[in-house]
Amino acid sequence: MSRNDARYLRCTAALGAAFFACGAAAAELTSPPVAPATEGVAAGLSPWQIRVRGLGVITEDSGSINGVPSSDLSYSDSLIPELDISYFFTDNIAAELILGTTYANIKEVGAVGVPVGKAWLLPPTITLQYHFTDFGAFKPYLGAGINYSLFYNQSEKAGFHNLDVDNHVGAALQVGFDYMVDEHWGVNFDVKKIFLETEWKADHDVLGPLSGKAKIDPWLIGAGVTYRF
Repeated sequence: MSRNDARYLRCTAALGAAFFACGAAAAELTSPPVAPATEGVAAGLSPWQIRVRGLGVITEDSGSINGVPSSDLSYSDSLIPELDISYFFTDNIAAELILGTTYANIKEVGAVGVPVGKAWLLPPTITLQYHFTDFGAFKPYLGAGINYSLFYNQSEKAGFHNLDVDNHVGAALQVGFDYMVDEHWGVNFDVKKIFLETEWKADHDVLGPLSGKAKIDPWLIGAGVTYRF
C-alpha cells in the first residue's frame, strides 16, 4: 500500500468516526424527552397475571341418537376450580390461557330415557382480550378466542360399552371485569360462552351400535381472585 493510500484510509476513518460522533450527539440533542410511565405495563408492572376462580359450568345440551331428533342428550352441570394465566402486550391488549377440568354425566332423556355414561372434559381455551383502562380500579374487558375440548376417562353405565366422545375445536367469547384493591390484588368476575358440538358413539346390549351428535355449548360463569405480578 502506498503512503498516499495509507493517508487516505486514515483520513477516511477519522471522518467516519467524526460523523458517527456528531450523529450520536445530534440524536441525543434532538431525541424527545421520555414520557413518564403510566399505569399498566408502562408503570413497571410485570406483564404476567394469574387468576384463580370458582367456575360454574352450565350446559345448553341437546343432541340425537341414531338421527332420531326426539332422543335428546342431557349433560350435567358442575362446579370446578379454574386457573388462568394472562400476558399483557400493552395496557389494553392481553392474551389469556384458561385451564380447568370438569366431567359430565351423559343421559338420554328422549325416547329411551336412560343414563349413558360419564366423560371428563379438559377444555383449554385461549382468548385475546381488550382491557378498558379509563375507570380507575374497575377494569372491564372483552375477549374472543379458540377452545379445544378434550374428552378423556370415559366410562359407561350398565348396558353400554365403548363410549367414545370426539374431541372438538370451537370458538369462545368472554366478558368480565377486575376490581383492583391495590396495585397487585383484585377480585374478578368472568363469563365465557364456549361453542361446543361434538359426535359420540357407544354400543348397547339390546339396542346395538348407537351414535349421534351432542351440542353442549356451555356457559362458564366464574368469580375469584386476581394477582398481577
